[in-house]
Amino acid sequence: MKRFKKSKKKGPVRAKKASADGIQFRSGLEKHTYLALKEAGLYEMYEVEVFQIIDGFTLPNLSIEKQANGKGEFVNRGCKKILGIKYTPDFTGYDYIIECKGRANESFPLRWKLFKRWLVNNGETRTLYKPQNQKDVALMIKLILDGRK
Repeated sequence: MKRFKKSKKKGPVRAKKASADGIQFRSGLEKHTYLALKEAGLYEMYEVEVFQIIDGFTLPNLSIEKQANGKGEFVNRGCKKILGIKYTPDFTGYDYIIECKGRANESFPLRWKLFKRWLVNNGETRTLYKPQNQKDVALMIKLILDGRK
């Protein structure tokens, strides 16, 4: 009879927080990106710019449903204000927007697509980068520097 090792994993991937120069980052990749941008003289802002992707609105209709997590009673959850969707990239500069993403959760691809759509609709011309590892960060730094020559 074979015995299987019980997995120690619990749910989705959770990044470990890290800090540098008094700034608390949400992941080690964000910290690495910050240090690389700073060393190259490219660092401008960390989680400062907030983009309003979709404005809030009021739903006048009835909406018979359970809570978003599937729990609770099957009742009217309509006839109320629906919050908008905001997007805060990790790093922004005058010619770049950077989103560090090691492993994306299930909602990220949709939010990323909506953000790209917002950029197009609003005439945003900054270059978008999404490094997923330290090698990508090094290449991104080179591309930003080459673009500024």
